[in-house]
Amino acid sequence: MTIRAPRFAPTCLASLLAVFAIGAAQADEVQVAVAANFTAPIQAIAADFEKDTGHKLVAAYGATGQFYTQIKNGAPFEVFLSADDTTPEKLEKEGDTVKGSRFTYAIGTLALWSAKEGYVDAKGEVLKNNEYQHLSIANPKAAPYGLAATQVLEKLKLTETTKAKIVEGQNITQAYQFVSTGNAELGFVALSQIFKDGKVSSGSAWIVPASMHDPIKQDAVILNKGKDNAAAKALVEYLKGPKAAAVIKSYGYQL
Repeated sequence: MTIRAPRFAPTCLASLLAVFAIGAAQADEVQVAVAANFTAPIQAIAADFEKDTGHKLVAAYGATGQFYTQIKNGAPFEVFLSADDTTPEKLEKEGDTVKGSRFTYAIGTLALWSAKEGYVDAKGEVLKNNEYQHLSIANPKAAPYGLAATQVLEKLKLTETTKAKIVEGQNITQAYQFVSTGNAELGFVALSQIFKDGKVSSGSAWIVPASMHDPIKQDAVILNKGKDNAAAKALVEYLKGPKAAAVIKSYGYQL
């Protein structure tokens, strides 16, 4: 028996090609500046976003303060996922964003963490015991989680005690790396870096009460360079949806 390949009439084939062309035209790419603490969640969200919308997400990761400078200097970012709400608001007031696009996509949680099991107790008393040599934090001038860490130390009256012990990372990723590699016995990190599926995934941690520092409201905004990009608009809407919300919550953020 001979199996013949199906034949398409010229008009049918032309219609199919037109459909494919429309799909390709609709698919776009969005350049996103992502706060370092949100690295793992956005990587998980990106896979679903690309599958569900056809758009491609290209992310760069870093400190919020550094991204502000880059955006002001003309960096090609189209969407900004900040680690605070003040920086996007500032960009908005300065006319660098699409009006009405800013919203809070997550509320972050700070954690005191050690890569060693049992090193950090559930109430953070290890800070007061003062038996460690190095305490890692992110740069408080550039990273909101670093600023929150300094507020916690101030509230505990440990600012002076810990001054000589602090190892400062450029962003929250570097602060985490100092602890994970053993260069610091403990450090303040984003809970999202050590939290998965409802629990701390490694080491030991104190989840810092939100009342001990200013709220870490993380805002997203479409920048002017993304004004006419369908993928930028699609990403912002996707972040507000149920699939993204489930991923964000799984990393310890509040909504």
